[in-house]
Amino acid sequence: MNIQAMMKQAQKLQKDMMNAKKEIDETEFESSKSFVTIKATGNKKITSVKIDVQSVEQEEIEMIEDLILVTVNELMNKIDAETEKKLGKYTQGMPGLF
Repeated sequence: MNIQAMMKQAQKLQKDMMNAKKEIDETEFESSKSFVTIKATGNKKITSVKIDVQSVEQEEIEMIEDLILVTVNELMNKIDAETEKKLGKYTQGMPGLF
């Protein structure tokens, strides 16, 4: 394979990776625990936090804080899994690129 063909293949690979990353970044993910629902985009920006206030009593604030923490962490894991699923084929052996 000549150098021009390799460069063309590398450019295509880069374009494919960037398209996959853009798709992930624009996807909205959601995670729910009990009466807490959190949404975030694929670039890990939280877009909403919803609490079903009809299910909450004043004494449950600490539990709500814990639920938010667990729910956000689960949401970030979902985004990481989707990123690995879509970009893993490009980054094999090169962890941490995205």
